[in-house]
Amino acid sequence: MTDYIFEDCEKLGFDRARLDAVPAFFKSYIERGKFAGMSISVAREGKIAMLSHQGRSALEGGFELDDSAIFRIYSMTKPITSVAIMQLYEKSLIKLTDPITKFIPAFKDVKVFESGTAKSYTTRAPERMITIHDLLTHQAGLTYDFMFENPVDALYRNHKINGARSEKMTAAEMCQSLAEMPLLFSPGTAWNYSVATDVLGHIVELASGKTLDVYFKEHILDPLGMVDSFFHIPDDKRNRLMHNYSFDPIKRETTLADSPERTIYRPGRKFLSGGGGLLSTMEDYFKFADMIRRKGTGANGAYILNRKTIEKMSSNQLPHCRTLEEHGHGQFTEVAYPGTGFGLGLSVVMDSGVTVSTSSTGSTSWGGLASTIFWNDPVEDMTVIMMTQLMPAATYPLRPQLSQLVYAALK
Repeated sequence: MTDYIFEDCEKLGFDRARLDAVPAFFKSYIERGKFAGMSISVAREGKIAMLSHQGRSALEGGFELDDSAIFRIYSMTKPITSVAIMQLYEKSLIKLTDPITKFIPAFKDVKVFESGTAKSYTTRAPERMITIHDLLTHQAGLTYDFMFENPVDALYRNHKINGARSEKMTAAEMCQSLAEMPLLFSPGTAWNYSVATDVLGHIVELASGKTLDVYFKEHILDPLGMVDSFFHIPDDKRNRLMHNYSFDPIKRETTLADSPERTIYRPGRKFLSGGGGLLSTMEDYFKFADMIRRKGTGANGAYILNRKTIEKMSSNQLPHCRTLEEHGHGQFTEVAYPGTGFGLGLSVVMDSGVTVSTSSTGSTSWGGLASTIFWNDPVEDMTVIMMTQLMPAATYPLRPQLSQLVYAALK
């Protein structure tokens, strides 16, 4: 990867043997057939201390994992969409306090679920309208169909509102359907992981006048040199796409969910999911994560956001500085709740002493459904990325194990 800057890990403050132990630990997962392959990068000061590719792109066949591998990053799309929204914020094309009815009038009559079942329920008026800030912080009262926690997520399933998997509708059509669903709670009163970022993706389109793929390409991907990140995989790159697997905890079986030969990511896909629709590579996502670390400017000098905007995104935005443990409504998410708050599209460590994994206060992160994760640690000036392709992300404790091993390698 020509754009990576490598440095001796000892000069970057790592113990070489302990850093080598990071990929060695995960090798046993691959040898036992838990997943096909894994890539990990660990960087400090924007320089790569360790880059590891192990295994293959498929449990059977495939190619030996290397720099070229393309991954489904699912919810790691969310920080990119949030950056796009904040670019429009910097141009005063939106305000964080804007009600979403300014862009999507269909929400004007939205109600809050009060009681009942998915077949018969009562609603009440919300205390106020959903705002852009609510969407960025998952305080909009929206949810996901796969939560299986309440009648509202059942309504999503009944109406085929399946987040990034909503193959038969456009973002505009999804928003229209969402506006007809009741909210879990009145906006701003709780935190619940949801399709909110898909709504933000459509607002990017409405405010900018460009489709989400074109906006991303012109304002984020091309400026940062992210040449292998897209919603639709070109035919000439399909042979670099990883196989994606799904684990059934009841049957204890791992089955193929998506493959290069029959992928849903082919050109012509209708739904451009701001919440989970992108494909990317290790190098590409490092460029994005490193831009966040550099306070809005890429290593190549590309200006993406102002440093003050990045600071705002990276600060806890939950009311009264509450944590997800205090303010969270559901339990299915990409980050553990204790000691963690939420900024504008990113989780934020508020108290590293009580977090599930080793971390530093101020660290920002997010992950994806297929067991991908990234984090930036401002105290250690460290960026870590892990990519594999196994759903759901909580199948194995990969993320806390990675964190424990990486921090143990620091001198």
